[in-house]
Amino acid sequence: GRFEAFARAPLYARVSGYLKSWKFDIGAQVKAGQLLAEIETPDLDQQLQQARADLNTAQANEKLAAITAERWQAILRSNTVSKQDVDEKLGDLDAKRAQVASAKANVDRYVAMKGFAHIVAPFDGVVTARNTDVGALINVGSTSGQELFVVSDTHKLRVYVNVPQAYVPDVPTNTKAALTVPEHPEQSYAAMIETSSQAVTAASGTTLMQLVVDNPSGELLPGGYANVRLQLAANATALSVPASALIFDAKGPSVATVGADNRVAVKSVTIARDLGSTIEIGSGLTVDDRVIQNPPDGIVSGAEVRIAGRPADATAKGRSEKG
Repeated sequence: GRFEAFARAPLYARVSGYLKSWKFDIGAQVKAGQLLAEIETPDLDQQLQQARADLNTAQANEKLAAITAERWQAILRSNTVSKQDVDEKLGDLDAKRAQVASAKANVDRYVAMKGFAHIVAPFDGVVTARNTDVGALINVGSTSGQELFVVSDTHKLRVYVNVPQAYVPDVPTNTKAALTVPEHPEQSYAAMIETSSQAVTAASGTTLMQLVVDNPSGELLPGGYANVRLQLAANATALSVPASALIFDAKGPSVATVGADNRVAVKSVTIARDLGSTIEIGSGLTVDDRVIQNPPDGIVSGAEVRIAGRPADATAKGRSEKG
C-alpha cells in the first residue's frame, strides 16, 4: 500500500507580483488561516487606486445629478418646465447611481484580489513543499505559475492498496487491517477499509481499496509505502488443510485420506484459496475425511496405514491427521 495525506492543497498565486516574504519552511506546523507568504503587487496597487478614483468621480456625478433632479422637480410644480425634461433628469440620476454601483463593485474586486497577495494555510497541517523565495517573480494560476507551497493534513493518512479480484468480496467496508512500515518494523498500525473504487483494473486484475489510519504523532509519512495485512473473515463452510497435505502430480492437486478401514484413499481436489500455510479446498473433500498431513512420496490408494496414538476407528472431523 502507499500513503497519501488525508488532505493535500498545493497553493498557487491569484495575483502577479514579487514575493515580499515567506514565514514557514518545509516541516512547519501551521494553522488554518495562518500567513505563509506575502506578494508585493505594485501593478495591482495602482489599479486599485485608479478604481477608487473612478468611484469618487461616479459618486460626485451622482450627487450633482441628485441635486439637479430635485431642483427640476421643484420647478415642475410651477409648470415652467415640461414633465419630459424632469423625467430626463430623473433618468440621468438613475444612470449615475448605476455608475456608482459599478465603480464600487470594481473597487471591491481589486480589494478582493489584493487579499490574495497574502498566501494563507487552508487548514491545519504541515508545509510539505516550498517552491519560492524572496524576490521571485510570481505568475498567476496553475498554468503559467508554479505551486508556491503545499500544505498537507497528516493527522490521518489515506492508504491505497490493490486487492486481487478473487478477494474483493471478502473485503467489505470497515474491514480491519494491520500496517507495518520499513522505518518502524517493530510497530504495527491499525487501519480500516473506508471505500473502494468499485471497479477492477483490467491491466492488473485488482480493485483499488482506500484505508484510513490515524497518525497523531506524525510517524507515518505521506508518499511512503506500507505492508498491509487485511483481516479477512473466515468462511465457516470452507474446508482447509495444511499446505503440506497437498499432492501435485500429472492429474492435478490431490489429498491423501484415511478411510474407516485404515486404508489410503487419494482424492482429487480443487483449490479455492491459497492462504500460505493453509489451503482452502473448493471440492473433493468432506468434513468427515481424515487427511494425511505429510504424505510420503509414492503413496497410493489402498495402502494400509496406522494412526499414531489413535484407535483404529477414530475420526477427527475438520482436523488434520499425521499418518
